[in-house]
Amino acid sequence: YYGSGNPAPWNETMRPGDNKWTMTIWGRDLDTGMAKWGYQKTPHDEWDFAGVNQMVLTDQPVNGKMTPLLSHIDRNGILYTLNRENGNLIVAEKVDPAVNVFKKVDLKSGTPVRDPEFATRMDHEGTNICPSAMGFHNQGVDSYDPESRTLYAGLNHICMDWEPFMLPK
Repeated sequence: YYGSGNPAPWNETMRPGDNKWTMTIWGRDLDTGMAKWGYQKTPHDEWDFAGVNQMVLTDQPVNGKMTPLLSHIDRNGILYTLNRENGNLIVAEKVDPAVNVFKKVDLKSGTPVRDPEFATRMDHEGTNICPSAMGFHNQGVDSYDPESRTLYAGLNHICMDWEPFMLPK
């Protein structure tokens, strides 16, 4: 299990679409190396969240059945929990109430619901965009206590302003 990084260039107006397979958690078959599943956390990432942070593997009850899980706190400020056998999304919650680039994650589609006020488009100056490009969780190592079923992680509480400008040709 691993994550892929953000799309480039950072200027999102230069790369339309979801930029598929960037910002994705991957599950691969160990015997063949083939991708078994992929879950894209931030389609068309415009904030440079580069979701390659640690994946924490646990077995926990989901709807009364022990389930193999993968949990990942992304730089985008969302804690994702997936079924690690098939990549199905179980939970996607903000790790800090200050996360404002997304209103929520639609659990049916798995897609984050953006707040346009905190976008980075060329016709908009954004202020107090949370999280910053550093992310609410960067590449620190997480820890899981199976007795208390508690996930420990260091978080950043850093926001940013966005001022677009064109570079000379």
